Amino acid sequence: MGRQRLRLVAVLGTLVLALAAAGCGGDDDGGSGGGEAKGGGTLVFGTSADPVVLDGSLVSDGESLRVIDQIFETLISLKPGTTELEPALAESWEISDDGLQYTFKLREGVKFHDGEPFNAEAVCTNFDRWYNFKGSFQNSSASYYWQTVFGGFKTPEEGSPEDSFYKSCEATDENTAVLNLTKPSSSILGALSLTAFAIASPKALEEFGADEGKVDEEGIFQPTGSFGTEHPVGTGPFKFESWTRGDRLTIARNDDYWGDKATLEKVIFRPIDDNAARLQALQSGEIQGYDLVEPQDVKTIEGDDKLQVLDRPAFNVGYVGFNQKMKPLDDIKVRQAIAYGLNRKEVVDEFYGGRGEVAKEFMPPEVTGYADDVTEYEFDPEKSKELLREAGLTPPVKIEFWYPSDVSRPYMPDPKRNFEAFSASLKEAGFQIVPKTAPWSPDYLGAVDEGKAQVYLLGWTGDFGDPDNFVGTFFQTPQKAWGFDNKEIFDKLNEAEAETDLDAREGLYQEANKLIMDFLPGVPYVHTKPALAFQADVQGYEPSPVSLESFATVTLGGDGEEG
Repeated sequence: MGRQRLRLVAVLGTLVLALAAAGCGGDDDGGSGGGEAKGGGTLVFGTSADPVVLDGSLVSDGESLRVIDQIFETLISLKPGTTELEPALAESWEISDDGLQYTFKLREGVKFHDGEPFNAEAVCTNFDRWYNFKGSFQNSSASYYWQTVFGGFKTPEEGSPEDSFYKSCEATDENTAVLNLTKPSSSILGALSLTAFAIASPKALEEFGADEGKVDEEGIFQPTGSFGTEHPVGTGPFKFESWTRGDRLTIARNDDYWGDKATLEKVIFRPIDDNAARLQALQSGEIQGYDLVEPQDVKTIEGDDKLQVLDRPAFNVGYVGFNQKMKPLDDIKVRQAIAYGLNRKEVVDEFYGGRGEVAKEFMPPEVTGYADDVTEYEFDPEKSKELLREAGLTPPVKIEFWYPSDVSRPYMPDPKRNFEAFSASLKEAGFQIVPKTAPWSPDYLGAVDEGKAQVYLLGWTGDFGDPDNFVGTFFQTPQKAWGFDNKEIFDKLNEAEAETDLDAREGLYQEANKLIMDFLPGVPYVHTKPALAFQADVQGYEPSPVSLESFATVTLGGDGEEG
């Protein structure tokens, strides 16, 4: 990761326990009557792809979450540039002694963009909406985060999780919402900072068909209402203005915002899927900034006094995933053969420009519970062939290897190059590679989530500083993408999540990481320190380890121009 180990979750855990003891969630540091809006021009930001939909409860991809974060807000947020919790729509909170009840005191005088009041009833309407998802909304490619954090639904359908952390939400008065859980969780406060749990206008949810959707013939969830495409209504510092897919998505300053108002008048998000084209657009002034800078482009940008590079704190993992439902990946020897056949060091050295390090487990070293003594798999093609023969197979063994097109991710700036390098080393190790590719959103993500990809490239940028958000997200429950049911791993991660003693919790997650890397559901290969690039006169953008970055603090040295 290229950073000193910070033990971010220890800070988070200490904060959570302190708040539980003190019965308080923080001070009100930004009430109504925030700073006056200024005429700050328009900033054009280059993205790698269009969002999927602007409804946080239905997405897990970074391009969707980036825009949603400007329009919507959560009860709890993160201090800019860190994973430390701070009040947002909730001014403070109290946790019951048994850990089953969370009482939130809400900000007063906040309004949704449609003029409707934000209050406890609105909060409970949102939580009850998620808990009551039915039909296609229980699809894992739709309500991913709800299922990861809270588990099941009120009426679980076949294939959906049955148990749920969520019990109910009560609006005890206009500005007090009480969240009731079925069992304690040491990670729930951090999880509530996730964009998936942003609060939307109940009126807009109903009026614009937020709960209308279907699963297409490929098994991928598609929302059909207009809430998430034309009428996303939150409380944030920016309001939705327009969206032309493949061209631009525009948000405008919310002049009625409850807190410090944005300086920029508008932000335009322009999808440019090619890395070189994004750099050229920045150099020409067509855009004022972009994310997911190719590592080899960093020196070029740093050498131009009209441009600047910002570093996002490293907090991610890139991995090669296995679907054990697809033979022969149900055989541990075959999974080990793939692991020994991946030349991870070569890929990291060649394609990450000194901004990556080889990963040996599914979470970065900064997170508590990282184990130094997991089983490791150094590149050894002869050992791969030996393992294949022990499994009763004759090399070359055919496998489908999926990679996404039309996208860059912090952990995977150029998926095709990673795929090509890994394919070459796997061929040397006794495999015949059948390439499979699809556009990132929604086809590729949907195919992986629905268990249609055998071996695939994917990764994860943490949402908050907790091991549950890495190995818990991946391996705490059965998921179609991985295709396995391992009670020992599930039980260990359940035990770790519920443990409130920090030292004991760390030990449990270390044990879990060892179990995972022996069982080998996939092969982690990189942690990266992503870079962003901006015009030199862009100020106030604060990179976040979890990519939760507000454009409300951004200023331009001169008026931005629409590209």
